[in-house]
Amino acid sequence: MRPPDLFVIMKGMSMNIRTASVFAGASLLLLGACASKPEPVADVTPTATVVEDVATVDTTNVDDGNVGQIAQAAALGDRVYFDLNGDALDSDDQGLLKQHAMKYAQDPAVRILVAGNCDERGTREYNLALGERRASTVKDYLVSLGIAPSRIDTISYGKERPIAAGTDEAAWSMNRNGFIQVVSPNS
Repeated sequence: MRPPDLFVIMKGMSMNIRTASVFAGASLLLLGACASKPEPVADVTPTATVVEDVATVDTTNVDDGNVGQIAQAAALGDRVYFDLNGDALDSDDQGLLKQHAMKYAQDPAVRILVAGNCDERGTREYNLALGERRASTVKDYLVSLGIAPSRIDTISYGKERPIAAGTDEAAWSMNRNGFIQVVSPNS
């Protein structure tokens, strides 16, 4: 029996080392690409525009309508918030929805979208169903206040559209909401 040729052994080892080196290099390149940070955004300083030709406009005959009333009116919130796994409205939420109902009653051409949202806990299916119950609760309350059901559409986003980032109770409580949005005039 002849001993193995040293040259053959070394040749085989160099192929394995070369192959391992190629794989190690490729792995480092891939990991380096994953760990790269985006380039910082440069501060853009706005440039001032100088207007030299200014004309005076006569405003004596302009009707200001109810500008004073609009400026003094408080803005309505667009969300009601729910307890964990809940779809019941508390008294604050009912008060907000009453204000919305009064506003929508003045303009019967308005269509409303109510979106039910959840926090990140729970399965996708569970949160979609819970979001639908929350949207339906808001719709049913607005209907009980005199808004026609045909003017209100509902949708559930489940946990897919959070408004607060984070995995703590503060973020979760913000994400458990019903969002009210005017979508279009009734046509």
